[in-house]
Amino acid sequence: MKTRREFLKASGCLAAGAILAPNLAKAAKVKNVGIQLYTVRKEMLDDAVGTLKQLAKIGYKELESARSAKGNFYGLQPKEIKTIANDLGMTVRSGHVHIDKDWQKSIDMAVEAGQSYLVCSSLPSEGQTVANYQRCADTFNKAAEQCQKANLVFAYHNHEYEFDKADGKVLYDILLERTDPNLVKMEMDLGWAIITGNDPLAYFKKYPGRFPLWHLKDMDKAKKESTEFGKGDINVKQMLQNMEKSGVKYFFVEQEEYPKTAIESAKYDFDYMARLDY
Repeated sequence: MKTRREFLKASGCLAAGAILAPNLAKAAKVKNVGIQLYTVRKEMLDDAVGTLKQLAKIGYKELESARSAKGNFYGLQPKEIKTIANDLGMTVRSGHVHIDKDWQKSIDMAVEAGQSYLVCSSLPSEGQTVANYQRCADTFNKAAEQCQKANLVFAYHNHEYEFDKADGKVLYDILLERTDPNLVKMEMDLGWAIITGNDPLAYFKKYPGRFPLWHLKDMDKAKKESTEFGKGDINVKQMLQNMEKSGVKYFFVEQEEYPKTAIESAKYDFDYMARLDY
């Protein structure tokens, strides 16, 4: 099975929102759980409408799309997926695309789909150097300005390689420090951040308000693969307990490898969240 990173490199696809229940004296519950559709990528390509119905039946409320071989919405048109999702009680909240020759088209499609966020899924140019990350940061600033004009919020989604160091500097930090904090937001993939030895809580404290989106996943540290909630090395409950510090508005469950099927894992993860007090 290809890893997600290998899949992204091979196909140019990329790819997990939830608003929390109000803080109460007793333990809180999560509501409006979201899912990154890359989790069910094969199912979406085979039967997009049927898969969305299955996700709605499970209980997911927020959707984040990911560009695929059939386009930004798995063969569906922007207004079409918006209508289908809304009829099922869901919202297309965000979408993963690339900053490329179709960037403006992606912006226009995101608006048509009713999205609030548009996420760049990978660096617009390659190179694990300070100079390249500076170039990417400048590109993000310009892309974010274009998004703002369309009433969209721009964000960048990390993997593991952004936490590499060059010239003694964590490359991810360059993106945060060189971009306009009012325009360029981050979608933190908590799994990759933690599995590479980094502390998301430290980032939330140092860069308040920069992380309105999360990919919430559990990961097997030894295999460096995602797994069902509670079966890996990520303390999901601890992350939820620090949502306020992050300023997160939506999170998307994402799982890339499965013991059986993607739909079964999506249901397992949702049920885990539904039982969880934090």
